[in-house]
Amino acid sequence: MMRVLSKTFRSIKASIPNPNLSKTSSPSPSIVQKSEAKSSLRLKSGSWCVYLILSTNAPIKTYVGVTTNFSRRLKQHNGELKGGAKASRAGRPWICACIVCGFTDRSEACEFESKWKYVSRKSPREKENDDSSKKMDDASLPLLRHRQAALNKVRGSLDSSHLEIIWDLNSL
Repeated sequence: MMRVLSKTFRSIKASIPNPNLSKTSSPSPSIVQKSEAKSSLRLKSGSWCVYLILSTNAPIKTYVGVTTNFSRRLKQHNGELKGGAKASRAGRPWICACIVCGFTDRSEACEFESKWKYVSRKSPREKENDDSSKKMDDASLPLLRHRQAALNKVRGSLDSSHLEIIWDLNSL
């Protein structure tokens, strides 16, 4: 079972696993795909994937990583198991935003992860409004759009026809 955000980011609720995940190479224009209970990602054990997670506490952040066991890795990021990245401690709890799977080996997955991070750092970001009435839900959208644009650039620069990109965002 994976944790998902409520509409207002104020609480986290458990969702029921759905074996019929919506698979797409890019999310809807608003970035968020609306589905009732998308959560559990069934990846082949031992296959490499690159993932994007989203923090649920202010300030909203994203984190890109690589693993062969996403559910274990997410538990590590959230402090439920030992071994989470130090950089992800401040954003706890985290939820899954995107998983890219189908890499042939660790090297290919790490190259993709590195390029995604590099392009994200080097690409200009949207200007954020300093509107104090802005909901926290809205704070994640510019970040996710930025990561999506970077992901699309990386896909264009590498042979990614064999990769499957799964956006796993519930209604924010």
